[in-house]
Parts: sequence; structure tokens; C-alpha cells
Amino acid sequence: MTDVLLRSRAETARLVAGSLIGDSGNRWKHTAGVAHRAAELSARLGLDPDVLVAAAWLHDIGYAEPIALTGFHPLDGAVHLSDEGWPARIAGLVAYHSGARFVGAARGLAGQLAAFPDERSLMADALTYADQTVGPTGLRVDPEARYTEMLHRHGPCSWNAAVDADRRPHLQNTAARVEHLLAA
Repeated sequence: MTDVLLRSRAETARLVAGSLIGDSGNRWKHTAGVAHRAAELSARLGLDPDVLVAAAWLHDIGYAEPIALTGFHPLDGAVHLSDEGWPARIAGLVAYHSGARFVGAARGLAGQLAAFPDERSLMADALTYADQTVGPTGLRVDPEARYTEMLHRHGPCSWNAAVDADRRPHLQNTAARVEHLLAA
């Protein structure tokens, strides 16, 4: 058997992410922090770590210029993963992470996002929670602080700001569901 066949999906995802965004400074630090957080969450929530950690490593690959088609990183990442033969579940987790459905709809990309499964599950919640509890430099942050930082970084005229009335409650509810389970 080759080394590739012996690698876990999560390890392969780390290598793919590294090849696409590994030299992106804070983007890579954030991605590595999200993957580490996802590994912790998978153990505590009884989720398949190979799926959750793989999705965490891959969640921001759509920022890589060579694969950016629409400029909407969740969709661009999911399209790339699908084209490369990744499981639909992982592409779907990437496509819809962190309330991407709201921004995608506002940008007129809901039809393209619909090509991917939107499982709305604990697995999806855990990926979003991992993303929303790791800041740009890879350090753990409070979900509200992360959201505030993101809005500030993207600006008041951004797509993120345009969907704030829908996306913020979605992310708050996701964090509350995950934190409830972690506290149990």
C-alpha cells in the first residue's frame, strides 16, 4: 500500500489545505486552530473526528486564488473539493460553514450552494462552533468577539454586514446548542 492509502482523511485534508493556503499567514494559523478545536470537539461530542477535522482543515481553502471562482470562499472551496472527488458530506460542510447560506443567498449564489448537502446537524454545528471560537491568529476566542471582529474586518458595507440580522442569531443559536452539549 502507498502512504496515501494509509493516511486518514483528516491528514490528507491538512496536506491539501497546506498546499493551497499554507503560506497565507494568519489564514493558516486560523485554519490550524480550527482543526485543533474540531479535534477537541469531536472527542467531547462523540463525532467522527476524521470527518469533522477534515472539514475544519478544508473550511477556508476557497480563499486560495487558484481555486477562487466566485470570490465566495465556502462555495469555491466546496466546488474544488467536489471536483477533486472529496465526499459530498465534507464538501457540504465546507459550503455551509458558519452561516454561509445567508451570505450566499444575498450574493445570489444560493442555487450554486444547493448543489451541496446542507446537513444542519451536530457535525455542522461543531464545525461552525470551531470556526467561530478561533480568531484570525489561531487563538481561542469567544464566539461574540469573533463575530464582532469579523464584521469589523469585512466592513459595514460587506455582504456579512448585509445579512447580520439573520446570520448573527443563527451563529448565536449554534454556539448555544454546542455549549449546552459541552456543559452536559
